[in-house]
Amino acid sequence: MPNLQKIVLITGAARRIGAQMVKSFHEAGYGVVLHYRDSKTEAAALTRLLNAERKDSAWLVKADLQSLEQIQNMLKELIDKTGRLDVLVNNASTFYETPLDTANETDWNDLMGSNLKAPFFVSQAASKELKKTKGCIVNLVDIYAKRSLPNYPIYSTAKAGLYALTESLAKELAPEVRVNGVSPGVILWPENQSATLSEGIVQRIPLQRQGSVEDIAETVLFLSTQAAYITGQVIAVDGGKGLV
Repeated sequence: MPNLQKIVLITGAARRIGAQMVKSFHEAGYGVVLHYRDSKTEAAALTRLLNAERKDSAWLVKADLQSLEQIQNMLKELIDKTGRLDVLVNNASTFYETPLDTANETDWNDLMGSNLKAPFFVSQAASKELKKTKGCIVNLVDIYAKRSLPNYPIYSTAKAGLYALTESLAKELAPEVRVNGVSPGVILWPENQSATLSEGIVQRIPLQRQGSVEDIAETVLFLSTQAAYITGQVIAVDGGKGLV
């Protein structure tokens, strides 16, 4: 029998924002495909929880998104398991400092690969199935795509490329597939960041508070389910931080 529930693939789905998006789409009635690379324990636990709530509604796929072969195999496995694809969320990302005087080629390849190369080739591999369902793609960009973060020149450049890719794919895949992006602001702190630094950042945000993973998931869900005439847009979910 054909799978009648809509299916979403979320890359980097095991933890943090990715895991919350999985939960939000599942609550909205979607079947969810969780991509992971190394975080199998967390991804498997979340998949078991969701399948306990609703049978045959969550699946795991593993891939190193730096490998085009593994990307193609991931999409084949997904279709074999679910029969369709309605939404792709390119969420997987690496993030760390690369000051100009110490950055190296390995850093460049890793950050460009996860933040720009992977979304391009995952979107390419998924486009055929998304056209069948008149689906959509949502890219997780970053507010630093428009205003680079000091000491993060490679990451900021990669996200700027993803911003441009979002606009480009919206043209390339129209009219069958919509492509949009979400740029998170201050949502989750780096694990080693001090409370004093965090408080200072919040004070400079117009809404005077940190955002939540739910804020991001709700916006991604909106773009996927309620925005039939929106494409090529990147929405900043940042409490107004980009204004200052």
